[in-house]
Amino acid sequence: MNTGRTIYGIGEALLDVIFKNKQPIGATAGGSTLNAIVSLGRMDYQPFLISEIGNDRIGDIIDDFLLKNGVSDRYLYRREDSRSPLALAFLNENNDAEYEIFKDYAAQTLHEEMPPFAADDIVTFGSFYSINPAFRPQLLKYLQRAKAEGALLVYDPNYRNHHAHKRAQMQAALEENFALADVVRGSNEDFQNIYGLQRVEDVAERLHRFSKHIIITANAKGSYVSTPSGAAWYPAVPLQAVSTIGAGDNFNAGIIHGLLSGRIGKKELEGGLSNDQWAGIIASATVFATEVCQLSDNYVAADFKHRIDEAIKTYLTKHLSGHI
Repeated sequence: MNTGRTIYGIGEALLDVIFKNKQPIGATAGGSTLNAIVSLGRMDYQPFLISEIGNDRIGDIIDDFLLKNGVSDRYLYRREDSRSPLALAFLNENNDAEYEIFKDYAAQTLHEEMPPFAADDIVTFGSFYSINPAFRPQLLKYLQRAKAEGALLVYDPNYRNHHAHKRAQMQAALEENFALADVVRGSNEDFQNIYGLQRVEDVAERLHRFSKHIIITANAKGSYVSTPSGAAWYPAVPLQAVSTIGAGDNFNAGIIHGLLSGRIGKKELEGGLSNDQWAGIIASATVFATEVCQLSDNYVAADFKHRIDEAIKTYLTKHLSGHI
């Protein structure tokens, strides 16, 4: 899908091994940003993943998977001196995942080669990868260059509860990321872990110190959008989830698809979007997340690109009409 705009994802690439009832049920390439980028690759956007993996068999699996799904490995660095990371995802009775991640953060650095960021390109980043002191100085070089060139930055803190005890030492990096981002999207659990706040209105007020465009997802309650023009809730689609592992990641992918399909760049975003424009973005994000929750994969199905327009139309007419 040629839009004249390039998508870059900056984040970890690892192998997810998924467990249910204490037994492994599958293994697939994973990582928060990777999940979003693979879905966008399956939508034919030809995105780039900026990351690093080991020069080992697990790295081969990840690299091959990206290429087969339309993601360029041009900026995927293969390190000789470290192993590719593993994540064990344990599904509970509600098919929500808890993680144990095995990786050597201290051995990692980002590749020094800088992509040719351009105006209205989209850069998505997030998770602990985005605040890890081991390579944050290099990450900031990427983000600051992208912002200086006029790219649009989408940030998801994806701040898990097992990092909650570190929030005081991580808060400066998190807030620096909020300030760099044009759109901040996180879950209500993320922001409770970061700020100890439960009401989304309080979270949005806090985040507006740094960024103008805030999207907070709250599982079955839907998503809350807060901008200088106002705030609104958007409903979720009721469903019985098979797995929620990639839900938030694909909500991010859907935001990016909505920005691209709506021809929304930095100028349009800064000028203020209409209610219809935000509805289109959130509809796209919601149907991406809904699709993935009904699959065992962390990304949309390969044929989703042929079904997305109808899915968005259904959301707007069936779930959103008369709601706002």
